[in-house]
Amino acid sequence: MPKFRLLDKLIDIRTSWMSIRKYHIGLTQWGFKDWVGNFFSSDAKPDQFLDQYSSVFNAVEGNTTFYRIPTPDNIQKWSSQVPSDFKFCFKFPKEITHHKELKNVTTEVLSFLDLFKPIRTNLGPFHIQLGPNFSYEQMGNLEKLIEVLPAHLSFAVEVRHHDFFDKGKKERHLNDVLSSYGVNRVVFDTRRLHEIKSDDPSILKAKKKKPVTPVRFDSTGANPFIRYVGGNEVIQNESHLKEWAIIIANWIRDGKHPYMFIHSPDTLHAPTLARFFHHELSNLTELNPLPDWPVDRIDKQLGLF
Repeated sequence: MPKFRLLDKLIDIRTSWMSIRKYHIGLTQWGFKDWVGNFFSSDAKPDQFLDQYSSVFNAVEGNTTFYRIPTPDNIQKWSSQVPSDFKFCFKFPKEITHHKELKNVTTEVLSFLDLFKPIRTNLGPFHIQLGPNFSYEQMGNLEKLIEVLPAHLSFAVEVRHHDFFDKGKKERHLNDVLSSYGVNRVVFDTRRLHEIKSDDPSILKAKKKKPVTPVRFDSTGANPFIRYVGGNEVIQNESHLKEWAIIIANWIRDGKHPYMFIHSPDTLHAPTLARFFHHELSNLTELNPLPDWPVDRIDKQLGLF
């Protein structure tokens, strides 16, 4: 099939997926090489990964910015490969959140945000992930940061210190500050991961890396921001993902626009878990199905099967 006809088909699929847009769903990255032949088409090259990823999912966690600030050329290149309403949820650099713990970082934060002005329409909530040592004693740093964040952008704050899960004064203070500025509180749900009894190396590794924090179902902003990590198989996650489908459907009915990011210990399985979740949510609110994977769609069109 001529290449331009494949492109037309891809545009048709994206248009269908975008016709009922009530929430954003994505994974932790777009460039996982082991997806080639499993999720990506069998002949996919690295410079095609984002294009193929964004033909299925409409958001992605931008974890790359946590480790290194991208160049303006890279930012523009990423934006050119995705649909107009695809959302990157870039993470604040660790120098700001972990090393300086938000102290005296206004200039750096505003400089970082300025980099993304050219792709404003492709920005979802910026992810401000605070380290496990960021306690209530540093709440003042967070308040000062939130006060200077541009109102036209969206932000989501992830806390991990036990102070912010006390169901008392400290947690209420956090939620009140976030709510007053319309900043979303990230929900990082690792319950299922830590419940699983398995010798799978990917699960054992994930358990060591992922925190054990209580799950809060409160929404402090217009874009509830959920990061879910469980097991690698659908059956290991079914009950928890169904629970999240109910919660997210209710948020949608309330006029909110949630972001749901699916993690799996072995990233190979994340697309399948996300498809299951989207199907469950579609039973509760009107949604189009996710498009077929590029490996199924493109390979068949090229006669590779």
